[in-house]
Order: sequence, then structure tokens, then C-alpha cells
Amino acid sequence: MGQASGMRSSDASGSPAPHDFEALRSTAVTLLTGGDLDVTDPSYKRPLAALSERAATWLAEMVPGLIWPDLPLEGRPGNVTGSYGRLRAIVTAWATPGTAQHGDDAVASKVIEALDLLYEGHYNERLPETGNWWFWEIGTPAELSRACVLLGDRLDAGRLRAYLGAIDRFCPDADRRAGWPEASESGANRADKAAIVAFRGVAGRDAGKLALARDGLSDVRDGGRHSVFGYAESGDGFRRDGSFIQHDVVAYTGSYGLSLLIAVAETLALLHGSPWAISDPGRRVVLDAVERSFAPFIHDGLLMDTVRGRATSRQAFPDSVAGHRAIGAVLLLADSAPEPYRGRFRGLAKGWIQRGESLRYLEHASVAETRRAIAVLDDKSVEAVPATEGHFVFPEMDRVVHRRSGWSVAISMSSERTAAYEAINGENRHGWYTGDGMTSLYTGDLGHYGHDFWPTVDPYRLPGITVDPRPRDDLDFRVHRPPTPWAGGVVLSGRHGVSAMELIGDGVSLRARKSWFFLESAVLALGSGITATDGRTVETVIENRAIEDEPYIGDGWVHLAGVGGYVFEGARMLVETRTGRWRDINTGDDTAGSFEPVTRRYVTFWFDHGVDPVAARYAYALLPGATRGRTRNFRGARPVRVLSNTPELQAVQTRSMFGATFWAAGSAWIVEVDQPCVVMARRSSGRLVLAVADPTRTADVITLTLSRSQGGVIRADDTVTVRTGKKPVIAVKVGGSLGRSHSVELSDYGPRSPRDDR
Repeated sequence: MGQASGMRSSDASGSPAPHDFEALRSTAVTLLTGGDLDVTDPSYKRPLAALSERAATWLAEMVPGLIWPDLPLEGRPGNVTGSYGRLRAIVTAWATPGTAQHGDDAVASKVIEALDLLYEGHYNERLPETGNWWFWEIGTPAELSRACVLLGDRLDAGRLRAYLGAIDRFCPDADRRAGWPEASESGANRADKAAIVAFRGVAGRDAGKLALARDGLSDVRDGGRHSVFGYAESGDGFRRDGSFIQHDVVAYTGSYGLSLLIAVAETLALLHGSPWAISDPGRRVVLDAVERSFAPFIHDGLLMDTVRGRATSRQAFPDSVAGHRAIGAVLLLADSAPEPYRGRFRGLAKGWIQRGESLRYLEHASVAETRRAIAVLDDKSVEAVPATEGHFVFPEMDRVVHRRSGWSVAISMSSERTAAYEAINGENRHGWYTGDGMTSLYTGDLGHYGHDFWPTVDPYRLPGITVDPRPRDDLDFRVHRPPTPWAGGVVLSGRHGVSAMELIGDGVSLRARKSWFFLESAVLALGSGITATDGRTVETVIENRAIEDEPYIGDGWVHLAGVGGYVFEGARMLVETRTGRWRDINTGDDTAGSFEPVTRRYVTFWFDHGVDPVAARYAYALLPGATRGRTRNFRGARPVRVLSNTPELQAVQTRSMFGATFWAAGSAWIVEVDQPCVVMARRSSGRLVLAVADPTRTADVITLTLSRSQGGVIRADDTVTVRTGKKPVIAVKVGGSLGRSHSVELSDYGPRSPRDDR
């Protein structure tokens, strides 16, 4: 895969002219510090003070010969990375105008003394990799390369050569794993390494390294096989449906995907306008991902936990911080992106910042991030993009998001394609059920998941799951995929949908079939075929919410202030105060949580299916953002009718909509299908719109027969053919479509509905 280099200036020998490197370093320093700015502007008072305070703290705690006592270095590569990170923070303050440390020779000398100590004993080209490879090949060189750029001429030639030599030993390029040369880097790891090599090239004024960074993103070495600017058909990277996968089978948009976005944004910005500018046309894959892959999962500045995998167990990295970093990456990406991306990115970021009340962006942004944000917030020509609305299915990672104004619901599923959980490096030790239909509801309480949720919530009662709550051992170095192809969903007109998963318990006999029906202002959840033979009680959890207000309990319904309503029959309820520690769920070398206990009060309601249930079932409705009155009315009016809730068919109907999970060939409403699938239909304005998908990816053609005659075909996907008549037949070619939705629109002779679904 080739890559055009862009315009190149050079001296008589053909080498890049000196001013190219001078301009690159200036660009790099601006990226890292914010560059020249008016330090008297009150907008910068907070980030400058925060940077100064952080640097002063690390400086005061330094101990000669040890650096930081709380980060013992011997045999601890994670602490080596952490030490380099603190030094980079100090040197960032030293290089940033307006800080207390700016230009202070004593500060620079102290940093260089510490860098020498680390180089001599803990990170040099003579050492073997020990422990986690990531610290050696990404974590430490990422910090060191940027520190070298910031220090610039304060590093003499010998020191610079030594430091860069260590980087070259462990991160010589973005293509291969230094400690395992047979492994080709992909996804976020490739992007991170390309950024490291780019900053190292700037620090060492090395044209070859800059070319390696540029070409590494495109994977020129291997003909684009692992390019981050291409869609991955398998393994790591962005998929064509907007999914992002890392570690081959884990949904990781909000962790590794975020790292990739940040690294690509940095490298594009750094090399933009230089002789090494990135011109690969495939970069639109990353540009398109902002709206296709990230925006559906960002709720008012929060990056949803449903796509953050084991990162949810990191105390310092809640959904608000992840969202903050996504905003910063999108703003940075906008600087080098062409139109129309540039304008759309700026509008998206402006909307997220303005709506982000859980972690106010400008109260936590760095100086450089603040500068970019203020430029957008103050630009009256940039219109804030409203919150994303619609229904989004990501078949390649078994995730679904349903969004309306003011609220979002995300479902985390799993299958033989997508892991139910990943637990490695001491992280996510209680993540047993996070992919078993966990239902994440975002409404007005934006701090719900970010504020000590994961160490305090009962991990056996995550909302939405059906579970055998037997005691489990802490997870460590385990990735689990259930042996079933059944997970996915269908999207109707971009607004509504049906999703389903077959639950096969991890190490137990539990089986269940679970479906969700996403309507205009409600989500209906059905479960059937719930069976187990292990001699224990099985439960389905409706909600497990951290909330201080008392629940209002009605007849067959519950209302939680600031959250919404729940409608169900026969559930049990518990209000309890729970205490836990972040260290209980994360003992990672560089992400370990605190031993300090944290406490939250929870309201939980669930169905008790009894011991060894046989074909048990459940049904309940979520009414996000609903008032108490609307919840009561929904319970009384019953605007959604359950047509079937069996192991063969789960189906619902409203006045204008029909949705079904056909676990086997069968019929419901006016639809008969010849194979398992999910279907949704809507009647409106004399038209019938119908959509179908095959979550199992096992069918080639699905045939639907309608029991009622329809008019002509108004619109149909190219995978859909229709034979009209008294019983129209719709043939849908689903083979090779990887679970995506197929739709057709017909003129409808049936009775029209006077109103939409409720």
C-alpha cells in the first residue's frame, strides 16, 4: 500500500532542510503545551495553575537515587513508565509559558538527572523486556519521546543519542513487536507506536523515522494488511459497520479505539504541512469513525462503558475522562481535517462540551486542549451539533445503542464472535456478566456510572442480565466467548429496532433467550426459555441503580426520580448501601485502584425465577426520563402488546409497529418467516416499512410471506426482492451481510394508525 509524501523542501544533498525540523519541533511543542498564548487571559488561569501544581507536587516528592519512593523501580516496568510520565508532566510545565516552572534551569536539571537515572538502570538498549511488553514498547517510549521534544536543546547530543537509542531498541517502528518480531502490530498499538516514532523523529531530527511513522499508519511494509486507514475484515481495527475491535474479539471503541483516535490525531497534526504529511486517502476511515463509531456512544460528553471493556475498572479513567479525551481528539483532528469533516467535528465537540455537566471540559482540560476548545466555543460560526438520536446496531461487536433527546440505552451482548468479558493484567476482576445483556441507561444523572459505580455495584446483579449468582473467583487472564452465534439486531428507518441474544451461562447450565424492543419512548425487554439444572436460584435483573432518592412504588411499576419509570409484574426489590474498593477490581501495575473504601446506595429490582427454573420467562418496560404520571399511565394503558414470549418466538405490537425475534421459522402478526431472524415493521401514512436481519449469520436467503396484500414497492434495498399478490413474498439475501439490516417499503392497503407508538 503506497503513500504519497506531499511537498518536500530539501537542501542540495536532497535531505530535508533544517527549517523543516525546526518547524516540526515548533509544531510538536505547540501540540504538547498550547504554544504561544496570552497567559493573562483568564481562560488559561485554571489549566496553567493545575499544571504548575502537579509539577510542583512531583518535584517536591522526588528523592535523589530513587526518584519517587511510591514508584519502586526495580523489576517494576509499570513504575518505570509511571516515573517517565511524571517527568513528562514536569517538563511540560517547564516548557509552557505562564507556569511557575517555565524556563527554570533548576527544574530542567532535576528532570535530566532523573532521566539519566532511569536510562542507566531501567530503560536502555541493553536491557531485555520483562513483564508486560506494553510498558517497554509503548508506555515508556511515549512519555520519553515527548519529553525529549520538549527539552530540545537542553539535552546534549550524547544524552539525546542515548535516550533515543533506548526508544529505538524497544519501538523502532510501528510495524513489529520488538519482543516478538513475528507479531505485526495492529489497531491501537500500531497507531500509538506510529505517534511515538513521529515524536522521536522530531526529537532526533531524523527524516527516516518520520517516514516510518507516516508509513507505519498505512502499513506500507506489509502492503496495507494492518493499516489503521483500512477496514479490518477480522482482528483489530474499525469494521465497516462502525464497530471497533481489539484483541481480536473485544468491543473496545472507548478504550483501544480511543487510543487509536488520539494517536492518529496527534500524528496527523504533527506531520500536517511537512514533507512527511500523511496523504493516504484511507485516512477517511478514521475521519468517518468520529461520527459512525464514536458519536453514538458519547452521551453528553460521557463515553459509554459498554464499549470500554476492562477499562471500566480503572479508577482514574471513568466514562467522563474517556469522553473528555474523545472530545480533545476530535478537536485536534479537526485542525488537520479537510471539509466537511472539519466543520462537523468542531460542531460535535462544541455540543459535547456544552452538554457535559458530569465533567466540565474546561475545568479539566490541559492548556493545549483549552486553547482548541475556546477557539471553537468562541466561534459563533460554529453551531453546536445536537445530541445524537436514532437506533444503532454494531453487529461486528454485538452492541446496540438506542438514543432519544435526553436519554440513551445501550445493550452489551456477546456471542462466538464477541467476548462477554476480558480480564488481563489484573484488570476487570469482577467483569463476569458485563456482556450478558447488561443494560446501561443514561438519563439526567450523568455521574451514575463514573462515580464509584464499578467497585460498589453488586457484580452479580448488573442491570439487564439473567444470571446464576453463584460465588465466582476473581478473573485473571481470561477472555470468554459463549458458544452461540445468536447476538445482534435489526434497525428500522434509523429510529427503532429489535435485538436479541441467546444466553449460554459461563460454566453453568443456564440458558435463556433475551430480546429487546426499542420503541419511540420505551424499551421492552422479554426473556423466555430460562432453564438451569445446577440447584441454584436464577435471577433476571431489571435495574441496579445508585441513587439517593427513595423509589416510588406503584401497582406494577416503579419510578426513580431523575431516571425514569419501570413497568413489570412480580419483581422483588432491595434498597441497600454497598461498600467496595477499586483495588478489589483492579490490581494492575499502572492502573491499580485505591484501597480506600467507597460507598453508594443502590435500588435493585429483579425477577426471581426460582431454583432450577424450566422455561421461565419475564417481561418489563423501561421508560427512560418518564415522569411518575407517565409511568402510571403506561402501566394502565398497556400501549405495547406482547404477542408471544416463548423460546421459539418473542414478539410485540403497538398501534403502528411490530417487532419479533423468530428463534425458529414461524409466524406472527401478518409476517411468516422460513428461518430464524429478527424483524421489525411499521405502518405510517399508507406505507409499510419492514426490516430484517440475521444475527446468526447462518442463512443465505430469508423469505418472508405477508398474510395481507400490499401495494407496490416504493423502495427496496438491492438485497431485497418482492413478489406482490394476495400474499406478498419478500426474499432477503442476508448471506455475507454480517448481520446488517435489510429493508423494504411497500404501499399499505391496511388500516392506518391514528397515532405513533408510545
